[in-house]
Amino acid sequence: MWSSALHFVLPVFSVAWALLKLCESLRRRLANSDKAIENLPGPPPLSFWRGNFDQIFDDNAWDFHKDIALTYGNVIRVRGPLGTNQLFVFDPKAMQHLVVKDQHIYEEATHFVAGNNVIFGAGLLSTLGDHHRRQRKMLNPVFSIAHMKGMVPLFYSVTSKLRDTLALKVSSRPTEIEMHAWLSRTALELIGQSGLGYSFDSLTDDGHQHPYSSSVKALSGTFVELLFARHYFFPLVYKIGSRRFQRFVVDMLPWRSLHDLRDIVDCLHKTSSEIFEAKKKALYQGTEDKEVGGGKDIISVLMSANMNASEADRLPDSEVIGQMSTLTFAAMDTTSSALSRILWLLSKHPHVQEKLRQEICQVHAEHGDLGYDDLVALPYLDAVCRETLRLLVLHLSFRFKLNFSLIRYPPIATLTREARHECILPLSKPVRGLDGQEMTEVLVPKNTKIYLSVISSNRNPDLWGPDSFEWKPERWLSPLPESLNEAKIPGVYSNLMTFLGGGRACIGFKFSQLEMKVVLCVLLQSFRFSLPRDKNIFWKMTGISKPGVEGEQICGTDPAQPKLPLVVSVLDAGRL
Repeated sequence: MWSSALHFVLPVFSVAWALLKLCESLRRRLANSDKAIENLPGPPPLSFWRGNFDQIFDDNAWDFHKDIALTYGNVIRVRGPLGTNQLFVFDPKAMQHLVVKDQHIYEEATHFVAGNNVIFGAGLLSTLGDHHRRQRKMLNPVFSIAHMKGMVPLFYSVTSKLRDTLALKVSSRPTEIEMHAWLSRTALELIGQSGLGYSFDSLTDDGHQHPYSSSVKALSGTFVELLFARHYFFPLVYKIGSRRFQRFVVDMLPWRSLHDLRDIVDCLHKTSSEIFEAKKKALYQGTEDKEVGGGKDIISVLMSANMNASEADRLPDSEVIGQMSTLTFAAMDTTSSALSRILWLLSKHPHVQEKLRQEICQVHAEHGDLGYDDLVALPYLDAVCRETLRLLVLHLSFRFKLNFSLIRYPPIATLTREARHECILPLSKPVRGLDGQEMTEVLVPKNTKIYLSVISSNRNPDLWGPDSFEWKPERWLSPLPESLNEAKIPGVYSNLMTFLGGGRACIGFKFSQLEMKVVLCVLLQSFRFSLPRDKNIFWKMTGISKPGVEGEQICGTDPAQPKLPLVVSVLDAGRL
């Protein structure tokens, strides 16, 4: 009886404690609310309890993000739970301070760092300050151009398996294929072999799906289901008790999504640990060259360098294991999403697809499989990738009420930061406050949550011109607007915030582009892609953007599963 009572009381007590801490935290933030933020214009919240949260993170929030950016300016006040003040920012000068000059003040939000620590371990996404810099120092060499050049043959090998499987499906006639699933499998196999030195997928129709694969694919959807709890409840309770106690509470709570996340974390950690131990044994025995990838994969190289590093620089085993799931998740979902968008765009714009195919085939006829230098030198391929990563699409979406509207989407719409100290945030373009006065800076109180809007920066008409909302690869073949060069966007890639900037910029952004370009080169030389006539594709915004088919979410046909049905036809059977 006492055991049953304990199983009931402890979870209830934990939830009550979290609610109490949440109310206390919000009360403090309301008491410290700054007049400068209160004076900023912003959209009315949907509710007092959740503020603008559901508008910012709605699956279909494209119009909301566009409207507030055009209506209220580059720095906007949004409401959090119980009326707390938060910032929505895409002003270039403000972003420079957020991610570069004052990055030690505007750190990753607590829910992001702590949550990633629980899910992935102590990897790049869950460390801050000197700890984070030490990890990047160890990882930088494996993302160097010299190392990536050696990865190109492996990328071709994996992508050729995808090409051969698709060729069997379309050998007799054009066939509709759900491409997102195949691109996700390919992206996982690419990072599996090149990142972990491990093969997860044969990329055949009858190939067995590794449990790690299904867990990584399910992670994004589970994140979305727990979004509000991750933002506002988890930061208050993640330090309570031991890991064993926390696990007990999770097991006892009647919360299906939380249990799904628990099972995913167990699978990721178990698989990463097994791969790590096998690699460690191979390194000590000197047989790493016999492993998948020949011992040149990211983790093998990292482990070898780590063994020879000084005591001060060496990473503990737990942190190396933490990098494994971190890199795999970050590389798989973002790459498959970007490739899905590009193929969808090329299907919508067949003249662009044909122009790109001609460029690839011409160079391939002269040089064979393109190496690293050839791939990065293809101007139109680079333009298509850059423009897709900037705006990522001009999407004509068939809405539920049978009206058409233009929607644009990024890979990840917003990133969050929290002010660890009170600080002044300067602006490059003044914002007119509610009192009628122009504001050239904002005093940001300690603990203020800030949404850094990637999507609004990447399509800002003040910087990119009046056609900023249009998908035009040709814009990258001529000089960019002078206003963009003067703005000094702090992004690490092409005046874009897609891969962020500063000390927490995406360490693998060149790696990701290389994967994308190899896959596109192989597929476009063999196949033509077009849209199905009877299906309308839309894109969910929350988390990492993913495609779906209009109507299926209404009918309940596996609504959570991303889908990108494209008609694939073979170009030249003799070439395969």
